[in-house]
Amino acid sequence: MDSAEILVLQASYSNPTHAEAIGIVLNHYAEDPMGGGHSLDPELLRRLPEELARRPHAFSVLAFVGGEPAGLVNCFEGFSTFACKPLVNVHDVAVVGKFRGLGLSQKMLQKVEEISRQRGCCKITLEVLEGNAVAQGSYRKFGFAPGMFDPDHGRMQFWIKSLQA
Repeated sequence: MDSAEILVLQASYSNPTHAEAIGIVLNHYAEDPMGGGHSLDPELLRRLPEELARRPHAFSVLAFVGGEPAGLVNCFEGFSTFACKPLVNVHDVAVVGKFRGLGLSQKMLQKVEEISRQRGCCKITLEVLEGNAVAQGSYRKFGFAPGMFDPDHGRMQFWIKSLQA
């Protein structure tokens, strides 16, 4: 595919085309085994851009191929107390199956890095499933590595506690 057909941009949550694209790509991700293997509630997908817009430190990057929604990265700004600077946490990285292999994740992560640098962030963080070797390879290629302060204490782990019933 001609690279001129690829468009990567920061989403505007109030733009109907962008809002629809966020829902389309996120649902493709949710339906993938690495995203849980189940479709998301259409009402949730409809409300999502509005809810993201209500969070001033949220931003999303979209990729379109030939005008079709092809990729999404959802990000949230956090804060590093050790650096006393903001950071960006990449929450979702998704590329629709038929558009994989075009380098979209690298292009979207480059846009995330641009935005993060503009915001004066000290780092970009993300979580990745232990069994998702393809995503890990993409992240390594972009310069990510497992988090570690001191090898004697091992790598950082991402833990969760659900607050839903």
